[in-house]
This record gives sequence, C-alpha cells and structure tokens, in this order.
Amino acid sequence: MALFKKTKEEKQEKIFEKETTTAKDIIAPPSVEIKQEHLKMGNRFAQVFFIFSYPRYLSTGWLSPVINLDIPMDISLYFHPIDTGIILKQLRKRVTEVQAELSEREEKRLIRDPALETAYQDLEALRDKLQTAQERMFKFGLYLTVYAENEEKLRDIETALRSIFESRLIYIKPALYQQKEGFNTCLPYGTDQLQVYTSMNTEPLSSVFPFISFDLSSNEGVLCGINRHNNSLILFDRFSLENANSVIFAKSGSGKSYAVKLEVLRSLMIGIDSIILDPENEYKMLAEAVGGSFFNISLASPNHINPFDLPTPREGEKPEDILRSNVINLVGLLRLMLGGLNPEEDAVIDRALSETYAAKDITPETDPENWKDRIPLMEDLETVLKGMEGTESLVRRLRKFTKGTFAEFFNRPTNISMQKPFVVFGIRDMEDELRPMAMFIIMRYIWNKVRSELKKRILVVDEAWWIMQSPDGASFLFGIAKRARKYWLGVTTITQDVGDFMRSEYGQPIITNSSLQILLKQSPATIDLVKNTFNLTEEEKYLLLEAEIGEGIFFAGQKHVAIKIVASYTEDQIITTSPEELVRIKKAKEELE
Repeated sequence: MALFKKTKEEKQEKIFEKETTTAKDIIAPPSVEIKQEHLKMGNRFAQVFFIFSYPRYLSTGWLSPVINLDIPMDISLYFHPIDTGIILKQLRKRVTEVQAELSEREEKRLIRDPALETAYQDLEALRDKLQTAQERMFKFGLYLTVYAENEEKLRDIETALRSIFESRLIYIKPALYQQKEGFNTCLPYGTDQLQVYTSMNTEPLSSVFPFISFDLSSNEGVLCGINRHNNSLILFDRFSLENANSVIFAKSGSGKSYAVKLEVLRSLMIGIDSIILDPENEYKMLAEAVGGSFFNISLASPNHINPFDLPTPREGEKPEDILRSNVINLVGLLRLMLGGLNPEEDAVIDRALSETYAAKDITPETDPENWKDRIPLMEDLETVLKGMEGTESLVRRLRKFTKGTFAEFFNRPTNISMQKPFVVFGIRDMEDELRPMAMFIIMRYIWNKVRSELKKRILVVDEAWWIMQSPDGASFLFGIAKRARKYWLGVTTITQDVGDFMRSEYGQPIITNSSLQILLKQSPATIDLVKNTFNLTEEEKYLLLEAEIGEGIFFAGQKHVAIKIVASYTEDQIITTSPEELVRIKKAKEELE
C-alpha cells in the first residue's frame, strides 16, 4: 500500500515538472504548413524544384548564374555511380536498335534523319570512352529550395529560375505534393527522398561544379595581385575595357595606397605615365625612386599654378570651345573660392572672366599659339570686376586671393612642368580650408595638359572625398572621369570616407563610369552602404569585414574575384607607407652615407 502511494505521488509531481528546452526547440520554426506547391514555416515560404531535362551539351559554369542570384537558396547535388558493365550492355542494345533503324530507312530510300544519326554517333563515342575507362556513368539529381516572404515573391523567383535555365535548354519543375520530401532532400542529411535522376557521364557532369572562379589573366597589362580562389595571377590591362577608370574603397590602413603605388610602378615599366594628386605626400619617395617630379603645393611653396591657364588646342578643336569650357570651369572654381555665388553674381563672374581674357587679347579670333604668353592672373579679374557696377561684394571677397594671405598661391603664373613620366602634386601642407580649391586647380591644370597631348596616362586622385565635398568639385571630377577615355586617360579615384563620397550626387555616377573597382577591408559602420552600392552577397560582405591588409575583391567589368595584393622585396622598399619600415629604411640610408 505504501509503495502504491509513493508511486502515485511521483506521477503527480511529474505532471508539474517543466520539460527541458533543447536546441531543436530553439532552431525549429513556430509552425510548418505543407501545401501543394510550397511550404510555410512560420512567416517564411519555401518552394522546392528539381531539374528533369538537360540539353545535349552543357557549358562550364552553367549553374553559376543561379548561385549568384541574390536570394536565399539551398542546392543539393546527388551523384550515384552506375556499374559500367550494366551501362555497356544497355548501350550495346540501344546501338543495335538505332543501327537497325538507320539500315531500314536506307533500304526504304527515306530521307536521312540527322537526329537519329547524331544519336548513333553519340552512343558510339560514349561506348568507346566507357570501354577505355575515360568516362564513368552516374545517376545525377539536382534539387533547389528557395525562400521568400510571400507567395508572390516565390512566383517571381520561379520566373527568374525558369528564365535562366530555359535559356540553356534546361527545364525545372516544382515538386508538387512532395514539398516535404523535397525540403528534406535539400537538407544536409544526404538522403534523396525525391529520386528524380538523369543519367550522365563524367564529362557533362563536371560542368555542374558550382564553385567557379574567374581567371583575370591576359598577355598584356600589369600584375594586380593573386586570385585567392585558385592562386592564379590577376594580370590585367585596364585600357582594354570600355574605359580605363577605377575606384578604390577601403578603410584607413587597409593597403589602398600601397595597391595604387604598386600598379603605378608596374605601369611605368610598360610605358604608361602616371599623375598623382597626393593629399598626404605619400608618393614623394616613389617619385624620387623613379626619377619623377614632386611638386609641393602650399601657400609657402615656390611651385605655382595659374588657374587661368589654357590648354594648347589639338587638331580639330575650336578655340571658342576651349575658351567657353575654361570659363565654365573657372566659374565653378570661383564658387568654391568666394563661398558660393547667387544667380546675379554667377552671371557677372561669367561675363567678367570673358572680358579678362579679352583684355589680354585672348579671343576666338586670335591665334591660339600666342595665348600662352598672355595668360591673365587673378588680379586681372579683380581689375575687370572693379570696372563693373554692383560688384563691390565680389571684389571684397576676391581681394584676399589677390593681395591677401592666399595671393602667393592663387595670383602667380605657372612655373612647373609635367614633362616627366611620373608627376606628383603633394598638398599635405595646404591649409584644410584651401585644400578643395587646390585640388580643383591642380586637376584643371592636369586636365589641360592631358587634352593638349594624346598619351596613355593614369591619373590618381587620392582621398577624393576632399573634392567631393563641394558640388562643383564633384562635378568637375565626374566630368574628367566621363571624358577620360577620349584622351587615353584612366582615372583612379581613391577614398576611405565612403559615406561622404556617396552623399554627393556624383558619387554613384563616378562608380558607374569606372570599369575597375577594388574593395579592400571595410569598416562595420560603412559595410552596408558598400554592400548596397556594389550589390555584394552576404559572403562578400563578411569577406571585406574580415580581410587582412591588402586583401579584398577585384571587379573588372562583369567579373570579380577575391584578390591578395603582393609585392616583391624591392617594390615593397620603394612603396611602403608603414612608419616602422620608413624609419628602418631611413636609418639604413644614413648608415650607408
């Protein structure tokens, strides 16, 4: 009796015991609803498809466009080997049947049947390869599970899949009334519950391999880095694309300047000139190493650039077009210098600039060969403005650039030359408030020189977000990037401040007009912006977050690969920006001296 009472009490206690929560309870959806064409798991929908028909030929990487779709998807591949002896017996029987049918058609003098003849040839070729062990036969099943927020999106995904597959003569079907079995088949259990097979030999089966990496190797161009997918070399000629522009986005210290220096150094060896706009004087040592020119641009510098300089007209260019373009660009510069212009001031400045050139006898009617000896200065514009009505505010704001502190930079004739194949403009010592103006003036000078002589060149604009801060500066940079191809110029735009760059209305157009893009290590604060801008997958997003120095993604047109930038010891000694390395190199030089 006591034993019975104790057992009864234990049963009552168990009723109120709380069951232990397991991992299955945590990861399982709140509910699973199985429908004819799909599954509903919680608030998410899933649909399973299988491939039931393939064409005679399969191209390498035919599955790659599906894998690269930006949708959540599970893909399962099942390979079941078939005994070669059994297949040979079946093929022998089939060959006999086809051969008999061909003979019968010939006896009856019927017209030839190309499909039957092709089938006979394929069967004989496959028999030969199986008998010599060059091929093996497999039963192959391919299943896909796609996920979406609602049924409408599922239908859109199905349409996209059918479009991709049917363009390659491959046909899919949803697993009607077998969605549960299909879902289990795509899970990593290794159990094929659908068993929809197609017999395939080794050769077409190899084309199914889903992990395809592009090789960006050619006989021309420079070594950009190592393909991290397959350790092949990324040899690329940027001038072989529709335009030679590139953009480089990376956080500070990730190796973006190092990568650009390496490309510039290697480009010099194959005869491509380089012009650098350098905000931190990082390229000075490289300029000295290759015998280039380094111009330190600042208020105290002896190097001057006159904003009023004009390009030498090339064959087919009209003097009036050059003057008009120059005046438009100068209006943009003066907006920066004078803190903005209202519509009336804008019109006055436009007229004053034309009169300033005319006062020096620089007009469309005069010989352009004589222009370079008559180029006006900023003080000549001030003189013209003084003679016009209602320009007191403009004259007062302009005076600090003609007689004030800034006159040493803005009111001097040009005394530099770009004859050497490697030219660097360093603006580290320029005051921050003047830096966007200095970059604008330097780029105008460079653009005029580029237009004057057709030659293969690379223009590097480092820390481009400085000039992107103003609409006029951003517009001018975009204009250069858009027109660079006509003058055999490749513009490389580098920035670490992706947010500032993309806030400009010209940020996205500059990226669109750049056939090459390099993304190195990114900050978590900006990675989502980069992901959306470049349509990255989640895997690529985390690759950029976890990348080491000099690692990232290299885009060339429609192709992109994971890249690791590497340099030889000698190259590294020339281009390094590491403070420790620079101190060590400096000490080594002092010891040698």
